[in-house]
Amino acid sequence: MSRIHINIGSNTGDRAALIERAVAAIAARLDPDGKAEIRLAPVVESEPWGFESENKFLNLGLMVDMPGDVDPHEVLRCLQAVEREIADRPHRNADGSYADRPIDIDLIALDDIVVDTPDLLLPHPRMHLRQFVLEPISILDPEWRHPVYGKTATELLELV
Repeated sequence: MSRIHINIGSNTGDRAALIERAVAAIAARLDPDGKAEIRLAPVVESEPWGFESENKFLNLGLMVDMPGDVDPHEVLRCLQAVEREIADRPHRNADGSYADRPIDIDLIALDDIVVDTPDLLLPHPRMHLRQFVLEPISILDPEWRHPVYGKTATELLELV
């Protein structure tokens, strides 16, 4: 069994509908046979992180328990494909700074795997700084421990 943590955010357009569409597309792509268990945390509204905008984000954390072993790069490709299907716009401005976006889907963690490749860093390198990422994990998977810091999401929340 593989456990995947994903965070979905949106700060433009019909945010709730875009997130709902992303959840359905992720489930269809990751679990076409319906063998996985997908659990959702409550949606939370948050200020933009890492840039200034008048548009607040809606964020949703989800946890997917998949049978068997899962390739993290394949999960990333799946999530990126869903993002492109919903809104094929860059998440960053030309100068590299963050931009408003209709949908943002991040692979946060996969079991206790640590990946450091040019296209994927796991766990997500800034997850421990983001309350809107840590809260869903603390609700959905309270025993999960960050494989680098050794702390649960609840313990990391105390440091944010």
